[in-house]
Amino acid sequence: MKKWSIYSIAILSLLTLTSCEAVETIFKAGMWWGIILVCAIVVILLLIFSKGKNS
Repeated sequence: MKKWSIYSIAILSLLTLTSCEAVETIFKAGMWWGIILVCAIVVILLLIFSKGKNS
């Protein structure tokens, strides 16, 4: 019975989420991670250059 409920949940989720919605969700998450990483790299580079300029 436990296996049946896991399979039914998986099938239900596959039928309710279309592939376009799944891909859209993945790209939204990827976009935010990309923005965060780019901002972090820019801050690190600014810190490195500002310390080199003070020395």
